[in-house]
Amino acid sequence: MSQAEGFTSVSRRSFLYASAATSAAMALRMVTEPMLAYAALPAAPNDAVRINANENPLGPCSAARDAVLAITPEGGRYRFDLTSEVVKLFAQQQGVPDDHVGIFPGSSEPLHYTVMAFTSPKASFVTADPGYEAGTHAAKNAGARVVNVPLTKTYTHDVKAMLAAAPDAGVFYICTPNNPTGTLTSHADIEYLLENKPANSIVLVDEAYIHFCDAPSAIDLVKAGKDIIVLRTFSKLYGMAGLRCGFSIARPDLVKRLEGYGGGNPMPVTAVVAATASLKEPKLVTERKRANAEVRAATFQWLDRNGYSYIPSVSNCFMLDTKRPAKDVIVAMAQQKVIVGRIWPVMPTYTRITIGTQEEMEQFQAAFQKVMTGTAMESIRLGKELKPRTIDGFVLPS
Repeated sequence: MSQAEGFTSVSRRSFLYASAATSAAMALRMVTEPMLAYAALPAAPNDAVRINANENPLGPCSAARDAVLAITPEGGRYRFDLTSEVVKLFAQQQGVPDDHVGIFPGSSEPLHYTVMAFTSPKASFVTADPGYEAGTHAAKNAGARVVNVPLTKTYTHDVKAMLAAAPDAGVFYICTPNNPTGTLTSHADIEYLLENKPANSIVLVDEAYIHFCDAPSAIDLVKAGKDIIVLRTFSKLYGMAGLRCGFSIARPDLVKRLEGYGGGNPMPVTAVVAATASLKEPKLVTERKRANAEVRAATFQWLDRNGYSYIPSVSNCFMLDTKRPAKDVIVAMAQQKVIVGRIWPVMPTYTRITIGTQEEMEQFQAAFQKVMTGTAMESIRLGKELKPRTIDGFVLPS
């Protein structure tokens, strides 16, 4: 495909729909995982273990790295043809037409654009508690009511409670596996939500972490023409958080709604060639899923042997019960050069832990043992704490 043809197939529709949502997009400041993960971060040395932001310590695969190096001389060009190539490849692999796929620098943009497009002061945003907070901030920007619905006792999304809590819903947000708990919501529950939701609402299914587990995707519901938008990203299993590439998968009319909020600009050439190379690696997902599962299992075994509580996860993160205010433990761990995740207000004694390499998790274990046995808590007892930080005027959990 020529560069001109690539421009036509991917970007013409972006320009056509851009003007309708320009003012709303200009008013939107997105809140993302790194912003949340590092908002209250203590100063950390370069040699610290960072298991706080759900990053993949393995980084891009070797094929992706080679592709990035090879394309660097073309970094001064707008290569729409490369964007078309990765969209076409992904669409083929998922069994959907090209026009069912929107491409973005990561999945944060389509998440926020969906919320901005389908919520308002009359259309609520419904999410899990605890859940990934980015959509909540977008909903507040849209002037929408935010409805936080507790997870079930098994830490799945309570879809019946979500429906009951918001008959005025514009967006039902389902992150599965969930961030931060790493737990699944069943495909049957997503189907139930679609069948019983208000007529003009959208179900937004965030599959950022789906590659770490064996759960079925909700993309089949896109193929069935349902009112659903599915998000995918290369930031997690593929290790491309710093390169930025992701997709929205939906009916063409829904894809166009999102592109109106952020379409037209070319994707970074490094991101699209790295994503293309990653998709062409047949064993990559299987191998990385297994590697993450092995380190996760070893970590859970250590926690079990030492009597520590946690929420079992199928993802690359889990919630760890510190049995005390988790904010104090976060500070103490940072002093041991181990940076762990943040706190959700509904679970003040829990902190989120990202699965790192085996060596990193062993360093985590040694530090956590010191903290929990009291040998690393003296500075906390003397009154050193994290200072509260805000994003867009919202105070983050402390």
